[in-house]
Amino acid sequence: MPGNPFLLHNETSYRAWRECKLRDYPRSLDELLVEIADPHALSTDEHAALLARCRKTNLALYMLKQPPGADKRVPRDLGLQFGLNRLDHNMLADDDAISSLTVAESGTMQGEFIPYTDRPIRWHTDGYYNAPSRRVRALLLHCVSPAAEGGSNALIDHEIVYLLLRDENPATIAALMQPDAMSIPARMDEHGVARPAETGPVFSVLPDGSLHMRYTARTRSIAWKDDEATRAAVASLERLLASDLPWIFRGRLEAGMGLISNNIVHDRTGFTDSAEQQRLIYRARYHDRIHGT
Repeated sequence: MPGNPFLLHNETSYRAWRECKLRDYPRSLDELLVEIADPHALSTDEHAALLARCRKTNLALYMLKQPPGADKRVPRDLGLQFGLNRLDHNMLADDDAISSLTVAESGTMQGEFIPYTDRPIRWHTDGYYNAPSRRVRALLLHCVSPAAEGGSNALIDHEIVYLLLRDENPATIAALMQPDAMSIPARMDEHGVARPAETGPVFSVLPDGSLHMRYTARTRSIAWKDDEATRAAVASLERLLASDLPWIFRGRLEAGMGLISNNIVHDRTGFTDSAEQQRLIYRARYHDRIHGT
């Protein structure tokens, strides 16, 4: 890929991309938020505003002027307007491949997985355990109802993560681009292998030239390559995400709000539901990248 800025030997291209990336980069959630009237038919200005934010930061937030309540057509139709057609039919998703993230009853299969509990979730990109043929390239979250308390997110553009690590030490990027840098062991169930093991890089450059990141800060059900370079690189990444970076956006999705992104790095705090208010988030994962970014 001649001139691709994400390849370490293309230093001139990287410097030009870096300068453009950091120029006028947003520093608050308010700068990422777009108010929209009809999620099923965005106006030209609404679409352009959301797309401009995604081009710059790989994410945008929206707020519906009139939240419709529990309507799964909202994330589906919004995604379609940005070229997001290929939904990831993961095991716990609903029949339409859009997941309803809420606290599951104890003893159910969903209750065994952290997104369906009220526990905090550490930094990750979605689908980090997927095979390359099912790579999650875009993520859309739509809030029907927030928790009574808590449930905030931290968000950071994966290209900014790459940039900061490369500026600090290009060897970190080289280590995290190794094809065997991060392995997710197979998941077993009563029938045998429910999901095969997956080994791959943290950062990779895809055929269209875009940068992809697969990562989880989990310490269980993950194996890092056992060499000094990888251990140092993982430590650098963990240290970066634990710091108070101005590029980390923090906030909570309220009713009628949503996030559209090229599967950026994110976390979630723990939360508490009440009898009157239970958290419900619709999550759509896509094998497509946001069209136009």
